[in-house]
Amino acid sequence: MTVVEPIITKLENSVYWIILNRPDKLNSINPEMLDMLESMIDKIEGDSEIRCVVITGAGDRAFSAGADVSVLRNLSPEEAEKIISRKGHNTFLRIMNSNKPIIAAVNGLALGGGCELSLVCDFRIASDKARFGQTEVNLGLIPGWGATSILPKIVGPSNAKWMMMTGCILSAEEALKIGLVNRVIQSDFFSEEVKKFAESLAKGPTVALAEIKRLINSRIVNVSDLASEAKSFGRIFETEDFREGLSAFFEKRKPCFKGS
Repeated sequence: MTVVEPIITKLENSVYWIILNRPDKLNSINPEMLDMLESMIDKIEGDSEIRCVVITGAGDRAFSAGADVSVLRNLSPEEAEKIISRKGHNTFLRIMNSNKPIIAAVNGLALGGGCELSLVCDFRIASDKARFGQTEVNLGLIPGWGATSILPKIVGPSNAKWMMMTGCILSAEEALKIGLVNRVIQSDFFSEEVKKFAESLAKGPTVALAEIKRLINSRIVNVSDLASEAKSFGRIFETEDFREGLSAFFEKRKPCFKGS
């Protein structure tokens, strides 16, 4: 039986490609994948041949639809805080604080935790078929991987509230208009253009790029804000609304939230 790795990698012209490889699950992210991503960042930091990183999704439907919702079933509030939210924070902060430039090549859906993964990358390059959303509220949940802290710094508080409180899904062009993405590229030329951009960064002055990144990112994330997000994420698991949202998701129906 062939074992399919949930994340695959390749190195080309000093660009290290990290490809989320669960296309049948819309490249949703489980705790095992968080561990793998963290290990990959350790490899990247210690490899001078790697000068730029691209994170993307396998297939043509999704970058990542976020956390694997099946993992959320039957978690206690304490487990949700520790196993899901804090674990995601640790991994995503490692990505954000890497000394290499990292590009999110968003080739399809980037929802929930998938959108948050793109937020901790230095650049978000979107296919014209990409879609973005912080859709956790549709489960009666809140973002748990940093969006409450990072997203307002990128798109402004009002746009961040709009995305997180309505669970809306933005087109690539709508995301560009609010500053969520840097560029939108026609899907036929997407891979080629991402490769060109990554290779141009790989040819840049690595020390200067790392310092620019460090100085800017030090003003974006406050670790205490992430700790508050993780606690709130865990508390939500005690609510009836979250249980209703999760049930509705698996039953493929619209949830009926009652505010409790």
